[in-house]
Amino acid sequence: MEFPAFFTLVVMILAAALFISERVRPDLVALIVLVFLGIGGIVTPQEAFAGFSGSAVITILGISILSEALRQTGVTRWLGTHMHRLGARTEKHLILTTLLVSAGLSLLMNNIAVVGVLLPAVLGLARRSHTSPSRLMMPLAYGTALGGMATLLTTANLIVSNALKDAGYAPFGLLDFFPVGAPLVVLGAVYMVTLGIRLMPHYTHEDDTLPQQLHEKLSQLYGLTRRLYEIEVLPTCPLAGQTLREARWLQRTGLRILTVRPQGRINLPPFPGMRVHPGDVLVVQGILQMEQMDALGLRFLRALPDLQPIAESGLALAEIIVSPHGGLIGRTLQEVHFNETYQLQVLGIWREGAPLLDDLGSVRIREGDTLLVQGAAERLHLLRHNSDWIVLEEDPDAPLKPERFGLSLGITALALGTAAFNLLPVSLAVFGGAVLLLLTGCLDMQEAYHAVEWKAIFLIAGMWPLSTAMRTSGLVNDLLQPLMGGMGQLPVWMVALILIVLAFIFTQIMSGQVAALVLAPVAITVASHLHLDARALGMAVALGCSLSFPTPFGHPVNVLVMTPGGYTFRDYFRVGMPLTLLAIVFILTGLHLFWGI
Repeated sequence: MEFPAFFTLVVMILAAALFISERVRPDLVALIVLVFLGIGGIVTPQEAFAGFSGSAVITILGISILSEALRQTGVTRWLGTHMHRLGARTEKHLILTTLLVSAGLSLLMNNIAVVGVLLPAVLGLARRSHTSPSRLMMPLAYGTALGGMATLLTTANLIVSNALKDAGYAPFGLLDFFPVGAPLVVLGAVYMVTLGIRLMPHYTHEDDTLPQQLHEKLSQLYGLTRRLYEIEVLPTCPLAGQTLREARWLQRTGLRILTVRPQGRINLPPFPGMRVHPGDVLVVQGILQMEQMDALGLRFLRALPDLQPIAESGLALAEIIVSPHGGLIGRTLQEVHFNETYQLQVLGIWREGAPLLDDLGSVRIREGDTLLVQGAAERLHLLRHNSDWIVLEEDPDAPLKPERFGLSLGITALALGTAAFNLLPVSLAVFGGAVLLLLTGCLDMQEAYHAVEWKAIFLIAGMWPLSTAMRTSGLVNDLLQPLMGGMGQLPVWMVALILIVLAFIFTQIMSGQVAALVLAPVAITVASHLHLDARALGMAVALGCSLSFPTPFGHPVNVLVMTPGGYTFRDYFRVGMPLTLLAIVFILTGLHLFWGI
């Protein structure tokens, strides 16, 4: 073994020791690897820093921006709500829902893009269901990897398919991976809800101290559910056709409108210029007087148990306290024009251990009063910069820009669709989508800077030179040469097993894409020398390159969920290694049944 290969091997072993010991942060270890390989002359300065412009890093940058835009416009909240409905019964159902949804999307989308779209939605799902993110982040990452094994559209699968084509063999078709890959999704689902659920960590994060199901909590605290009703506007209503301002709705009915459902459609937030029409369903708060209801052409429908309609409308609830240093003490909400100034509704005032709910506009504000307010999350966000108020609690999942829901969803679909149909490289399509989101105001540049997962960027970019060094130093050839010579005496399934294990090992060090680039020619060469099916051995290599479960470095999606889940290297190994061993058995079985190995 020559010096460059030996030096690379030493750096690789030292890095592995540091990762396992967890005495140094993983992203710092990656930067140490970069510096050592550069100083040792194993890679050039350009190769040392090439990872920062690599496609995986650029894709993560774009996906981080895209994910934050989807969160701020309410798309991920909407997605998380539907996932909660599917899996709200138990933690097992939540894990199963997360894994299957991510696996299903990864059949059609790039794995990093899947995690980028689902990550904020699953975090919201964790908060809504009182579940630690550490219980759902790993199923999210593993689901994308498993789903990718059932489709040609995974990068490693495409690389192997192209290598076969270049060597004169038939490339893989879109569904060639499905017979072997689909049972792996089932395996992963069963494993995660049986053994995996026991092995996964249960970490408590700072986010766990945030209010869970804030609407429910605050509605119970203020007693709003005792005065919460749905009513319908009848054709005889004299207020129909007028705006809320023109009709002086609150003064004439004594009922505060919380949401409006026009003709039974989706809940909408009320605003002074909104017109109420016959057939509209209103969620109101107050004291119902049936005689007055009949006179005004309003029909009682039902009493509501909670404030779920407000959550569905995209409105947020928050508690704010009057600042003792502001100029509002002793004045009424009408005098300070609270609704018009802040575009928020006051639903209750907490004073001396009890809520005030009636005639709030004329109540004089006292020091220590806490107001329960409802409105757009963006308006609540602005209160944090207002010295007159102190925001105590607000919904962490509330969309800041709900009016751009459709725009952000459309741009995201365009970007991911462009990548899925190979019209543009994934990195360029995703980054282009991120730029469009910034140009259209779905996100601003400052928010984009905060959204980027820099730990993932440095970890991937720092480890990138190691894969380059392994190839250019001759270390890969030194490791493969002894194996190549002894394969001729082995049964076919054993040859496939060796290729799968090699692909698995190289994936943890070099990423699945690079491992596929290195091992696809090896599989074709072995098949030619031993007179075996090159496509079957290529399938073994491709699937082995997706076995990214035991370490955070096997695939960028593992890195992306590492911080939200609070995971360590040992967590990945403890949960991922048994799944890897089971997956290898399933892959060999599938290759035997469908590819004759």
